[in-house]
Amino acid sequence: MQAVVKPRRAAGGEVATVPDPVPRDDEVLVRVRASSVCGTDVHLWTWNAWAQSRVKRVPMTMGHELSGEIVAVGRSVRALAVGDHVSAETHIADGTCYPCRTGKMNICENVQVLGVDRDGVFAEYVVLPEMNAWKNDPHLDPAIASIQEPLGNAVHSLLPEANVEDLAGKNVLITGCGPIGLLAIAVAKTLGVSSVVATEVNRIRADLARSMGADAVLDPVALGDRLIPEIRAATAGHGADVALEMSGHPSSLATVFGALTPGGRVSLLGLFDRPVAIDVDSAIVTKAARIQGIFGRRMFETWYQVRALLARPAFREKVASIITHRVPIPEVARAMELIESMQAAKVSLVARW
Repeated sequence: MQAVVKPRRAAGGEVATVPDPVPRDDEVLVRVRASSVCGTDVHLWTWNAWAQSRVKRVPMTMGHELSGEIVAVGRSVRALAVGDHVSAETHIADGTCYPCRTGKMNICENVQVLGVDRDGVFAEYVVLPEMNAWKNDPHLDPAIASIQEPLGNAVHSLLPEANVEDLAGKNVLITGCGPIGLLAIAVAKTLGVSSVVATEVNRIRADLARSMGADAVLDPVALGDRLIPEIRAATAGHGADVALEMSGHPSSLATVFGALTPGGRVSLLGLFDRPVAIDVDSAIVTKAARIQGIFGRRMFETWYQVRALLARPAFREKVASIITHRVPIPEVARAMELIESMQAAKVSLVARW
């Protein structure tokens, strides 16, 4: 079959012919209908410091966001059948380690991530453990179905403990309006927050943030030292009850903690290229800040929450609006260029070889 492969420990990737995958007894074989490009894929494509330290195996098929149709099942598969439409929970857990056995499969000690630790989905076919194949409504747009994984990141960032009541009437700050930040705006407004303040330097993404429902979108570069006072002004002087750091930019940490109300909660999802420093005493300790690192989704509670959100037509329309470009999977280099040049928000990859 054809696949987009990272052939060596260097920037870029290439389309190559690779062996057809064969499902094991507990796996399903999925024909890819659509995929999409994630920030992690961009890190791997550009081969930044994070990718260099994280990736242990090359060559490897890239990609992890998926919508597809099952074309074969292993002998022990029971809950899925040929013809089912599925997406992928990309964290493949061993099910035996301490985190797995205490309800935290997404941070399995031996986790394998699609397109990072094992062959991914920028291909004609992919194999998934039955556990990791999430059954979709067959009428759901494949492009939307493929971005349920990052949508789950947004939901998990807002609801790390699955407590919807923790959001009602609260002021939310989102730094960085990439795809997950944009999705988080839509989720927050749907779940009844009081206000959403977003920061973003790119005009296209700033406009999308407003269309997703952000009450204020602020340019951190243009505002400089006035950014935190502007965030407080937009939240009636209180600051953010909940802050989501989605950009991975070092300066955003100072913004998040500087604008946080005492006792507020911070979710950190953005990946930083290098270690960053903050004043722990003033930013966290004396402010009694609560901090949650976000890695993946709760398996599988978050997926049920995503399904419920996507059942709302207005919410689906918002999700669809962040897909600014659709290109064939073999043209992934063009997709990466669109993202790196900040001409795109979310790029959907169509399975057209």
